Amino acid sequence: MGRLKQKGKAGAAKAYMTRSTAVKKLQCSLADFRRLCILKGIFPREPRNRKKANKGSSAPTNFYYAKDIAYLAHEPVLRKLREHKAFAKKLSRALGRGEWSSAKSLEENKPVYRLDHIIKERYPTFVDAVRDIDDALCMIFLFASLPSDSKVSPSLIENCARLAAEWQLYVMHTHALRKVFLSIKGVYYQAEVFDQTVTWLVPYQFTQTIPTDVDVRVMLTFLELYQTLLGFVFFKLYTDAGLVYPPPLDTKKDEGAAGVGAFNLQEAKSARPSATVAKSKVVEVDGKRVSSKDVRQTIKSIAASGTGEADVEMPSVEAEPTNEDDEEFVEDTAEDDAEDASAAPAFTTATLPTLKTLSTLPQSTSSKLFAPYTFWLSRETSRPIFEFIVRAFGGRIGWPATSGGGSPLDEADDAITHVIIDRPPVQRANESDAEKERRRRRKYVQPQWVVDCVNAGRILLEDLYAQGKTLPPHLSPFGEHAEAYDPTAGLIGATEDADMDEDEAVEGEDEDEEAAGSEDEEAAARPAKSVLKAAATAEDAAALRAAELAAEAAGIDYGTFEKEAKKAARKAKKAEAPQEDEAEQDMNKMMMSNKQRKLYERMKHGQKKRTEERQNLEQKKRAIEKEKKRRTKSS
Repeated sequence: MGRLKQKGKAGAAKAYMTRSTAVKKLQCSLADFRRLCILKGIFPREPRNRKKANKGSSAPTNFYYAKDIAYLAHEPVLRKLREHKAFAKKLSRALGRGEWSSAKSLEENKPVYRLDHIIKERYPTFVDAVRDIDDALCMIFLFASLPSDSKVSPSLIENCARLAAEWQLYVMHTHALRKVFLSIKGVYYQAEVFDQTVTWLVPYQFTQTIPTDVDVRVMLTFLELYQTLLGFVFFKLYTDAGLVYPPPLDTKKDEGAAGVGAFNLQEAKSARPSATVAKSKVVEVDGKRVSSKDVRQTIKSIAASGTGEADVEMPSVEAEPTNEDDEEFVEDTAEDDAEDASAAPAFTTATLPTLKTLSTLPQSTSSKLFAPYTFWLSRETSRPIFEFIVRAFGGRIGWPATSGGGSPLDEADDAITHVIIDRPPVQRANESDAEKERRRRRKYVQPQWVVDCVNAGRILLEDLYAQGKTLPPHLSPFGEHAEAYDPTAGLIGATEDADMDEDEAVEGEDEDEEAAGSEDEEAAARPAKSVLKAAATAEDAAALRAAELAAEAAGIDYGTFEKEAKKAARKAKKAEAPQEDEAEQDMNKMMMSNKQRKLYERMKHGQKKRTEERQNLEQKKRAIEKEKKRRTKSS
C-alpha cells in the first residue's frame, strides 16, 4: 500500500506560501519583508489554482514560492535588520533612562548592512548589469530633481545628482548617445554602452512635488539598490575608459551653477610600468641580448613564411625595452580552425563576445555629428538638455551668465555657427554693422532642430527650423508598431479624398446653377443618374459595357462615367472584405479554447483602438489640409 497523501503537504500547497506565512517564518516585520523582496528581486507569483495553493481557502492573498522564502532566510541583510531592531530597543531604553554615554556608544556602533553581495548575485557579468541600468538611471534622475523634505534627505538628492552627472560625463566622453525624444513626461535618451541599448528618462527642470498617494519608502528601497548598482557600473566604465573615478569636483564651479562642467575628467595614470618590464624578459644568447618580444616576432615570421629552417638569426637588443604594452602571445590558429571547421561541431566554432571585443566596437559615423559646429544657447532654452546633447556629439557650446557659470565661449565669439533660440524674431534698433554681420553669418534655429538632427543621423536643413517658423512634427525615434500614425507619410485613401474634394468643389460651383434650373432640366438629368447607378451595380463586363453604351446615349462623357465606375468598385470591395474577414475569424474562434479566445479578443480590441486613433488623427489632418486649400483659394 502506498503512502497516504496528507492535505496541504504536497503539490501547490507546499510549493507556494502566503505573505503572512512568509513574514512569520522569517520573523520580521512587513516593511522589512518588502525591503528584502525588493533587494533580492523576489516578487509575488500567481498559482494555477489559488484554492489549492491556499489549502482550500479562497480568501484573496499574495503567494510566493516557498523556495524563495527559504532563500531569504539565509540572507545576511535579514540578520542585520534583526540586529538593527535590537539596536533600536537598546537605544530607546538608554535614552529613556538618561544614559547618554551608552546611547552615544550605541549610535557609534549602529549596525549597517551592505548590498555588494546582492549586486554580485543578481548580475553575474558586467554586461548583465549594463543591460539592467535603465530603471536605475530613471530613478536617479528623478530623485536628483526632487526637493528635500522629511522623507528625502538633502544628502540623498546630492548623491543622486552626482551619479547623474557622472553618467552624463561618461556618455559625453565616449560619444555613446544615439537617440533623443522630447516628450510631455520629459526627455528620453538612448545610448549604446558595450553593445547594449540603455534608455532613460530625464524630467524637465520644473518644481517637483511628491504626490501623497506614492509610498516613498518603497521608492527609497529601490533607490538604495540602484545607487549601489550604479556605483559598481560607473567604476568599471570609468576604469575601462582610462579615467579616474569618481571624477573630482570643482567646488567654485559648482557654486557658480556650472552643472556637469563642475566635474573634471582626469585620465588615470598607468600604474603598471614594472609589470610590463617584467613581462618582457631579456636573455643573453651567444653574447647577444634577446627579448621575449623578439622571440614572438620571430615565431610569427616563421609561421608566416612557412620555412622549416632550424636556425634563425635573432635580433639583438642593445638597450632596455621601453614601456610598451606587450600583449601576451596567442598562437594564431585561424588556418587550423578553417581546416577543421568541417569536422568540428557548429557550436565549437562560434565566438562569444567579451568585454574586450565589446569595448573595441566601431563607433557610429554620426557619433561626432556636431564636431564642426559651435553653438550658443539663448537664455530661454534649457541649458542642461542641449549642453548634454551637443557635447555628446562632439560639438562646442556656450551660454549666457544667466544660465549658469562655466561657459567656455562668449556671445561675441566669431567661431559660433548656430544660435539655439526659442522666441519670436524681433527687429533690433540701433544695431551696429558688426552685429549685423555676425547675425548674417550665424544660423538661428529652434531647439527641435538639434534633436531631429540627432535622430536623423545627419545635419538637416535649417530653413524649416528657422526662428519664428512653424516646426515640422517631432516624431519618436523609438520603434513603433507598423500601424502607428505617421504625419510625414501620405494619408490612406488620399486619391479618394481628392476625388471627393473635386466633387464637392464642382457641386459647390454648380449649386447656384442647379437652384436656378427649371423642372425640364431636372427631368433630363434623371436618366443620367439612372445610367450611373447601373454602372455602379454592374456585376460583369457585359453589364458594364451596356451601362457604358447607355451613358453615351444619355450624353454623359466617358471621363465622368469612368470615375463613377471606379468609385463603385472601391465601395464594393470595402463592403465585401469585412464580410469575408468576419466569417474567417468566426471559424478560427470556434477552434480556440476559452483562454486563447479571450487573448485573441484583447489583441483585436487593441488593434481596433489603435486603428481608430490613427483614423481620427488622419481625419483631423484632412480637415486641416482642406482648410488650408480653402484659404489659399480665397486669398
